[in-house]
Amino acid sequence: MLEYRYPIAGTVPLRNAGEVMDLERLGSLPASRLSFVRSLVRQMARQRWQISTARFDLDEHGHGVAIYRLQTPQGRYHGVIFSQQLADDQRSDRVIAQAWDVTFGVIEGDVDDALLKQMAANVPLQEAGRQHPRLLVLSRANRSLRNFAHFVEALSAGQQPDPAWLTRVGYLYRTTAVYGNGKFGIADFVRLQDNPDFHRPFSAQMLAVYLLRHFSIEQVEHIARCQAPERAVPMATELRRYLGIGNSTGLGMAPFLINHPQLIQQWVTCRETALALVLGQTPDEERRQRLIALTRRAMRHLDQTVTEDAEQGERNAAIVAALPEVIAWLEEVPLEEALWPQLVAWSARTLPLEAQELVNTLLIELYPEQVDPLEDQMGTDERLELTPDMPLVRLKQLIETHYDWALAEDFEAPEARYWFWYRSAEKEEPRLGVRGVEPGAEKELSLAIAPRVHHTHGVLSEFLEANPRALVVEFLIAHPRHKDIVRRIQTMAETPYGEIRANLWHRDMKPMHLLRTKLAFFGAGRFDPKSDRWVRITLFQGAPLVEELNAEPRDLAEVDDWSFPLEPEGIMHAQRQEAGETS
Repeated sequence: MLEYRYPIAGTVPLRNAGEVMDLERLGSLPASRLSFVRSLVRQMARQRWQISTARFDLDEHGHGVAIYRLQTPQGRYHGVIFSQQLADDQRSDRVIAQAWDVTFGVIEGDVDDALLKQMAANVPLQEAGRQHPRLLVLSRANRSLRNFAHFVEALSAGQQPDPAWLTRVGYLYRTTAVYGNGKFGIADFVRLQDNPDFHRPFSAQMLAVYLLRHFSIEQVEHIARCQAPERAVPMATELRRYLGIGNSTGLGMAPFLINHPQLIQQWVTCRETALALVLGQTPDEERRQRLIALTRRAMRHLDQTVTEDAEQGERNAAIVAALPEVIAWLEEVPLEEALWPQLVAWSARTLPLEAQELVNTLLIELYPEQVDPLEDQMGTDERLELTPDMPLVRLKQLIETHYDWALAEDFEAPEARYWFWYRSAEKEEPRLGVRGVEPGAEKELSLAIAPRVHHTHGVLSEFLEANPRALVVEFLIAHPRHKDIVRRIQTMAETPYGEIRANLWHRDMKPMHLLRTKLAFFGAGRFDPKSDRWVRITLFQGAPLVEELNAEPRDLAEVDDWSFPLEPEGIMHAQRQEAGETS
């Protein structure tokens, strides 16, 4: 566990929780080197995990079974992928879909014929199947039809696909759910806690996505070879790297952030500690030039990012417009010991919110030796502890000190109680409804912490007036419905970063900020909202390839330098030149 109240020696103080846990700021975070995809790739490279093809039985249309063996220094795993024909009218990104282009999972240990038969009968069914307890991850994905067709057509014609297709949509497949932690009969979370390969949060799930990326490359090349054995060419290496895996995510992701406050506390604390460590370093010219280069790369990446969402497009454009100011500042300000804190202070005064957090993220990138050890502290044991013998007046003080942001809200105002969260009985998905207008309020979920704390404080205060020496247990005997929120308050008051400081009922609350927060820690790029309630993103775009990770040891810094990937240059120009010379 991290020390919450005192910064590590040699760092500047951690940022104020009121600033950090503001929902709009959280919704402005980009992926960082502590994101789960980056941590996994570093682990694979550092420990030289070996990925090989154990089986690749696909027909000419790419349908069949592929199995990839993963050998780590500690164990062996297999990624098992089932590809099937899917009618266009069955292809859906909704979590309630019943068929997909591919279904897949990561299994612990070896896969014999009996296990493969069991998986073939159940993995394609996903939630409806009887999944094997050695299955660590269960997932499914659909093709991006236009990209997939373009890639097959180009490769089978002996040409490289146009990289601009991946700039518009950065993948051939997008997942619609990646399940772990004991869902639907697969291996329970406890099984991974002591697993040296996958003890970090979501690392097994991220491996499944990485293997799907590798499969998407091999599958599209296989189909191209089947269509034109004499002419087909493999995909260029730089194009392979530029290929990611998409993900479609809706409101189903939002409850996680509220229901796991200790884990969120740990993620944010690690990121804030990383920033504090970096701000305490003495800058040098090499790192200043590295920061300028990273800023230019991020600016180009955002300029190349395509979104149809007008608001997100404006936010991206605002960052792109602001980053030349950052470069000019870095080039003009003298190199001195306090350069990094000066940069952060200047950006906070000058830049839009997303640009501020981008600067912080790029600073974290400069000091891997300081930051990377924090990746092993991203997990935590989650237990909300009740302290029944606490004086009730002390609980009241905790609320007024640590939850003042919740008490400041006027929940009688119509705009402060505009939304309600519920789970749709028909679709089994979290939803937002307008209170007093839309049905479903009787199924409301207790996701909004602020009004619950506010209400408990009021009831508690009345109880204290009549019982000034009461203990928490006495209050809970009289008001047992408050037990859960009291347990949460008592536990989370000791931590600064666990609670998102927002009223999730408020009319101005944007659920997209909740989705963006979790996706940033996953390592998502090319954030492309499709409405205010669901989004498409890309994972592993720019990441090293399987064959690169399998190769002889390389400089880890080189392998790890793939944030903010750029469209490969020269591929189409070289093809046009070759075509001209040939003609």
